[in-house]
Amino acid sequence: MLRLYDTATRRVAEVVPAGGGVLRLYVCGPTVYGPPHLGHGRFTLVYDVLRRYLEWSGIRVRHVSNVTDIDDKIITRANDEGRPWQDITEESEALWWAAMDRMGVAMPNEAPHATRYVPQMVELIGELVSRGAAYDVEDGVYLSVAEVPGYGLLAQQSLDSLRSGARVDVVAAKRSPMDFVLWKKAKPGEPSWPSPWGPGRPGWHTECVVMSLALLGEGFELHGGGSDLKFPHHENERAQAVALGRAFAAHWMHNGMVEVGGEKMSKSIGNVTDLATTLDSVDPRAYRLLVLQSHYRAPIEVSTAQLSAASQGLDRLDSLARRMDEAAAATSEAVESEPASDLRAAFSERMDDDLDAPRAMALVFDAVRSANAMLAGSDVAGGLALGRQALSCASATGLLTASGRAVSERAALLAQQRDRARDARDWTTADRLRDELQAIGYRVEDTPAGTRIYR
Repeated sequence: MLRLYDTATRRVAEVVPAGGGVLRLYVCGPTVYGPPHLGHGRFTLVYDVLRRYLEWSGIRVRHVSNVTDIDDKIITRANDEGRPWQDITEESEALWWAAMDRMGVAMPNEAPHATRYVPQMVELIGELVSRGAAYDVEDGVYLSVAEVPGYGLLAQQSLDSLRSGARVDVVAAKRSPMDFVLWKKAKPGEPSWPSPWGPGRPGWHTECVVMSLALLGEGFELHGGGSDLKFPHHENERAQAVALGRAFAAHWMHNGMVEVGGEKMSKSIGNVTDLATTLDSVDPRAYRLLVLQSHYRAPIEVSTAQLSAASQGLDRLDSLARRMDEAAAATSEAVESEPASDLRAAFSERMDDDLDAPRAMALVFDAVRSANAMLAGSDVAGGLALGRQALSCASATGLLTASGRAVSERAALLAQQRDRARDARDWTTADRLRDELQAIGYRVEDTPAGTRIYR
């Protein structure tokens, strides 16, 4: 049974799927005002690995991850560039999904957009106002955190402690500096929607509570996101549900940050590396493997040397897969029985222990080395059986599906054309086709059976 560190309780606890064996997972997604960076890549990979592992283990997952398509940063960029705000969001979202596809990240079952849930947000805010938990002032509607029992749970601080550490608030009408906006009244030239408090738009903290409850229902099993979202974003989501008396997330999971020189990578700081830049430089699976080799709650730094080492690990994995294909085709031995190795069980034990992917992957690569040695020696059947387990465990993390062994139709066609050119001894064309294959990310080998391509 999967056990994860719960930010709310500060202990590792079992995460038990709901009736029917479905685990409901909500992950805070992108604010689409620019291209994704390495930090965005890390959090999506963490939750993609979690989802893939659970599904590999036989647990169905309903995964919802939102798209924030209205926000101050979007409006600011649109105004700075003199463009419609919708152009910014559409362009940025396209970049997001393109990067996710390159990394082999599975699409969420639902990817709701904030702008499509504004009426439901207005309804929720109205209920908070009617309960006396929220109030209307000149610039918007605010939640009174004093009305929320246990506010500060995810920040691991009491309300008094948070209040004493708060900055001096510039909104004089707010009752407390800790109160947060639910509805922002429109300023001239800003996009807006109608509401009982005048035209405006929802605050960021309201969209996720509305969409998660609408799509996953009350008491859903797991809410995830980066550790930078614990407070105030996730705390403020939780506060609204508590103020409404509705059961919210049963467990909270937060991943560590990508750091640069010990400082969090952030667009606001300006120390970001675009995700696409890194994916252009290596097999995208190398970043996935690097993420797997660091515990999800720990910070990581991403360097050229680390990505190179991860690429070498991928080479060993891919080499085993090719050697297994060749050995299976060449042998007539019965190889369907499982070996004595308990790799799958040991792998699952480590992954179930707070998603301890570093130790789990160490087991996989130990098995890769052993399987290669068996295949190179006399125990072909044992090597194939152990290798199948190693590749199965690797597939549980997405390493064999993220830009993995599958060959695109275009690449397959180029390889066929190259074989025909080589048969005709047209070396110039064969070399050109090899260069084309390499340009789209494939490695090319000449074998007695023809051109072999792989990533």
